[in-house]
Amino acid sequence: MHLLPHSLRSLAASSVALLAAAFFLPACSSKTTGSSSSEDLLSFVDPFIGTGEHGHTFPGATRPNAMVQFSPDTHLIGWDASSGYHESDSVIYAFSLTHLSGTGIGDLGDVAILPYSGADTLRPIAQFDKAEEAASPGYYSVRLKNFGIQTELTSTDRVGLLRATYADSTDRKLLLDLGHILQPNWGHKVVGNDFRLVNDSTIVGTYYTKGWAEHHQMNYILRLSTPADSIALYRDGDRQRLSTGFAIERDTADLKLHLYLPKGSTPYLVKVGLSAVSPEGAERNMQAELPHWDFEAVRTESRRIWADLLGKIRIETSDTAVLKNFYTALYHSHIAPFNYQDVDGSFRGMDKAIHKNPRPEEGHYTVFSIWDTYRALHPLLTIIAPDQALRYGKSLVSDYDEGTILPRWPLASNYTGCMPAYHSVSILADLVAKGLATSEDLRHWTEAAQRSSIYRADLAEKFAGTRELDLITRHPYYKERYGFVPCDSVPESVSWGVEMAYDDWCIARIAEAAGLDSIAKAYDQRGLYYRRYWDRETNLMRPVKGDGSFLTPFNPRFSAHEKSDYTEGNAYQWSFYAPHDMEGFLKLMGGREVLERNLDTLFTTSSRIDGAEQSGDITGLIGQYAHGNEPSHHIAYLYNYTAAPHKGQAILDTVLRHFYKPTPAGIIGNEDCGQMSAWYVLSALGFYQVCPGKAEYTIGRPLVDKAKIQLPKGIFTIEVRNNSKENKYVQQATINGRDITESLTFTHKDIHPNSKLTIVMGPKPRR
Repeated sequence: MHLLPHSLRSLAASSVALLAAAFFLPACSSKTTGSSSSEDLLSFVDPFIGTGEHGHTFPGATRPNAMVQFSPDTHLIGWDASSGYHESDSVIYAFSLTHLSGTGIGDLGDVAILPYSGADTLRPIAQFDKAEEAASPGYYSVRLKNFGIQTELTSTDRVGLLRATYADSTDRKLLLDLGHILQPNWGHKVVGNDFRLVNDSTIVGTYYTKGWAEHHQMNYILRLSTPADSIALYRDGDRQRLSTGFAIERDTADLKLHLYLPKGSTPYLVKVGLSAVSPEGAERNMQAELPHWDFEAVRTESRRIWADLLGKIRIETSDTAVLKNFYTALYHSHIAPFNYQDVDGSFRGMDKAIHKNPRPEEGHYTVFSIWDTYRALHPLLTIIAPDQALRYGKSLVSDYDEGTILPRWPLASNYTGCMPAYHSVSILADLVAKGLATSEDLRHWTEAAQRSSIYRADLAEKFAGTRELDLITRHPYYKERYGFVPCDSVPESVSWGVEMAYDDWCIARIAEAAGLDSIAKAYDQRGLYYRRYWDRETNLMRPVKGDGSFLTPFNPRFSAHEKSDYTEGNAYQWSFYAPHDMEGFLKLMGGREVLERNLDTLFTTSSRIDGAEQSGDITGLIGQYAHGNEPSHHIAYLYNYTAAPHKGQAILDTVLRHFYKPTPAGIIGNEDCGQMSAWYVLSALGFYQVCPGKAEYTIGRPLVDKAKIQLPKGIFTIEVRNNSKENKYVQQATINGRDITESLTFTHKDIHPNSKLTIVMGPKPRR
């Protein structure tokens, strides 16, 4: 979705008001959360937000960072099948137990079941109406209208529980579809099945797939509340009756099991336990988490868990749209990464071997959309859940221990190599900067970071012929050899070049904390390599050829997805990326005035994107600023490095109010595993961290009137005075009584028990 601003040709103080006026939203009904219980916060969460357009979220039942995301699969093919669900659909193929939240690539959809009635068909498909669908944290329900079945889902961390109420008590059936997959047109396929019919109420098996995750297997146990009358297997369409003890191993046929259930008017329940380790692990997980059949007890427990989490941030505002956007964003910020470990601490590592976590209570995690989430999700967690933030960092280092390289986008014990650079080091550096890493970790973390920042010929050989080879590109090789990435050698050279410079600065910070000064010095020097791309003639980051000259001809509006010099963007969006060296960046471009002019141009130029293969990720445009994709997320805050921070405040007001809405189409781009939502949470609170790894926050444009953030040992309070839709400009700011109006910055150390950030707003720019 491209949004072209109206009558915006400069962002001088006289015209800033036009920006907000173009997207002014009417006032919402009043409601305040100040004195409400945590349970009340659940009413502001709408899991359907982001399921329309290209948000790619799912509405199903899950718990925070859980292995199970039990959700309907309504969309199997194409980009909008990334989560298995799209708001525009009216059919359900199955309810499967694993999903990705807001990604641009699809996978998972493991262990698919569907209750049905009526005539036997190989693959029954349910129909439904949106009016008969509902979702809340930990719960999903829908009426399958062609079957007359009310279907409800809830879950624990590793077990999904389905409750089906059949209108026809004499015709109750269940499909277990072992050929089900999401996005089969993108190379995702089932490559084998093991399963064993233990008895007439229990099936165990292993589901093997190949796709974005090269080698994925999910083990399961399926248990019925009452035994089936009979079970039939369709193997490539051929039907056979099964009896207890029947088993197959690595069968590559299309397998569908039809379970014929006993007659009855009471609801029928099915529970499925998962494990990435073994079927025995799945059974242990089920026994530990769901030994009973009490659906309402599970649903109630899920509500309590989500309510406790949402209660970590309690906001006050008179705008119900803000309440719904905020708490749904906080909800979406806690779906991924998810715990890939069994209850006993066993997990499948990046080497595909089984490991045992010596601290099973910490968990072992997968589904890190790191290129997205290092920017806001992980910084948010260092404030509201520092222990969890540290667990994520340790899990990434565990991936290094198993696979000898930090991951870029780990998925189900697989390296995917998705997106540029090696931003695991950013997550680690931010933990170090905020004092969350222990001293004994630092040397090992430095080693992991170093080995992940260079070209790894050994891994290129190891991963040859697999999707995991995508992890080993030649961009780091060129960086090490030339100090820049030549655009006539590899695509996306500029994005890789500037992001590797930032990551190398992050490595320097880890090494510095470890006392490894020579390593820190070397990586600090590499952190300046971004400068090689700066072109004073165009005031943009410009591709550099192998002979050292800038690429000619050069069109800064041009985009070709995965083929041009910029990842999911163009030169405009990528020319403001040097978060670790803003002082040096300002000198390079010619000072604060030049930065202000460049930002003005970015936000007011035409929103036209050139190129027949332009990236579909370039959405949410204001000029050439693209909020729907992550490289733009810090840019409005860069006005704080100029003499005109009010311009950034006006932009943030527009983004917060127009690009986030409490509707299915309410997220302007892919949700990306919590990044779009975490940006909203931080920005609505009034601050943002431009440079993870530097424990400093900068003030923006708060939406909330007040917030109380639960820290491990106290409360951090945010008070916004004179706040309204008209009063969008910061007049004064203090942190713990210290005036920060000039700098608009404060540090992570300023956030402590009984600390307070006060922001005073007004209708006009401060100056």
